Amino acid sequence: MATTYDLVIEPRKGWQPVNFRELWHYRELLGYLAWRDITVRYKQTLLGGLWAILQPLIGMVVFGLMFQRVVSIGNVGSPYPLFVFTGLTLWTFFSNGVTLASNSLVGSEQMIRRIYFPRILVPLGQILALLFDLAISLLCLGVLMAYYHWPLTLRVLWLPVFLFGTCLATAGFGFILSALNVQYRDVKYAVPFFTQMLLFLTPVLYPIDHVPGKLRFLLSANPMAGMVEGFRYSLLGSPVTGHLVAVSFVGATVLFVVGLFFIRRMESSFADVI
Repeated sequence: MATTYDLVIEPRKGWQPVNFRELWHYRELLGYLAWRDITVRYKQTLLGGLWAILQPLIGMVVFGLMFQRVVSIGNVGSPYPLFVFTGLTLWTFFSNGVTLASNSLVGSEQMIRRIYFPRILVPLGQILALLFDLAISLLCLGVLMAYYHWPLTLRVLWLPVFLFGTCLATAGFGFILSALNVQYRDVKYAVPFFTQMLLFLTPVLYPIDHVPGKLRFLLSANPMAGMVEGFRYSLLGSPVTGHLVAVSFVGATVLFVVGLFFIRRMESSFADVI
């Protein structure tokens, strides 16, 4: 028997607690929003799901050639193209998730104006939809690992942990930027620059041990640094810095919680401002 409860919609001021019961009540809407984003993204496309692997694949070719021919990276413990593709797979999910989530509320203007629902579901739906792209990229990564005869080990059991941490960091940034974009429309111009600069502060194209010790504190402030390192550790067995991973997990969790409360604080004005 389905459970029901009374929902009272009234003006709110100040910081509000996150109503997880309400979010659970709207779980079907979240699933619909995620499925809608998947179908809209691939509707009338020429290559369909191949777009999910083109970004990391082209990045692997371009950056692989550039760093191998121009910059001496040295031994990274695995074939460098595989090393780069693995990092770009996770980074592409994060970058696309932050970009799409930041524009999601503005793009859903008509729905936000007309009906009530937890606004957090809109950016969250965009991020969940990208898990489909990530799954396709992981399949391509598996083919690439087979090509290089690189075996999986029991370390792969850590993979869901780092995927979860990446989702936390993506959602945290996405919640904050989506709420800010409603108030300040120039945020959408700043997000691509932000993600581009953050790429070079994340060990996607280089191993962490190539970074001078005095500069590693910059990587510690980036929650995606430990996620990428852990992701490679799970799949390729690459070395990982335990301290960096721990700090990244704490940073991703804090970012997610701050994002939850921030969008909750701002959502009461969305319908009027958007």
